[in-house]
Amino acid sequence: MAGLRETADHAEVLVNATPGNVSVDLLRSIGAPTLASRFVIDVGVGLTDDYTELSHPNSSLAEQIQAAFPTTPVVKTLCTMDSTAMIDPGGLAGPSTVFLSGDDAEAKQAAGRLLTDLGWPPSAQLDIGGIISARGQEHFALLFMGIANGLGSHTFNINVVPRAAA
Repeated sequence: MAGLRETADHAEVLVNATPGNVSVDLLRSIGAPTLASRFVIDVGVGLTDDYTELSHPNSSLAEQIQAAFPTTPVVKTLCTMDSTAMIDPGGLAGPSTVFLSGDDAEAKQAAGRLLTDLGWPPSAQLDIGGIISARGQEHFALLFMGIANGLGSHTFNINVVPRAAA
């Protein structure tokens, strides 16, 4: 069975879907040289063990990964929904929005193509800016849990609805 580094050596893109409070250390175990030749899609969110607070409230996991691996483009996406919605946006009752944050335009375009392959049409993809904007995506986790409690389900997403044209 291949380890993380051996598996990463054969990947074009890596997806970080690990608990946010261990992600950077786990990626360090793969090694900066391996990470430098690909980009990372980060879907993780760092929460405290009791899931009541963010483990990095003044930053984002994506920013921490980007700082730890400055030659590896990081794209934050898919962290505002559960895994069911991630891979089956058509299973939701209506249209919804998936966000992209990152400093590397080429990596965001590649991530967008992968999102399209998962069923997220370009019209549902919203680039919200550089890696610092990942904070908003990750901080949504606290509201996500409240909405899930209110709905009685974790499978939902949000839709950004712009103002109607005048």
